[in-house]
Amino acid sequence: MLPSEAMKTMKATPLLGWYRALAIATGVALLVFCGFMVAKYGFDAAEDVTTYVAMLHGYLYIGYFVVTFLLGQKLKWPLGRMVFFLAAGCIPFASFVAERKVVAEAAAKLSAGDAARQPAGV
Repeated sequence: MLPSEAMKTMKATPLLGWYRALAIATGVALLVFCGFMVAKYGFDAAEDVTTYVAMLHGYLYIGYFVVTFLLGQKLKWPLGRMVFFLAAGCIPFASFVAERKVVAEAAAKLSAGDAARQPAGV
């Protein structure tokens, strides 16, 4: 997909833009949290910061969960696919992979839907 096509799709549905932002933020927060967990339990360091990073990831994941659920409803995902994408926010690196798949799928579905809505001859 070309970057301009992704931008058109994001303009078509703000939900996809929110999904992309929250998937990336949740994935980054989870990776940072994993690093702090290694520091906390492996080296007895950064105990206080680990709690705050865990809370940050938790709050971001709640937003990711809601937006992913709403996007899944809009794109009519089956239950298994919905569960996979919802769980991607809790598996390191999975949210990055899921974000790419969802954006590609949404771009295809939304652009096909836009083409179907245009009157003939326009």
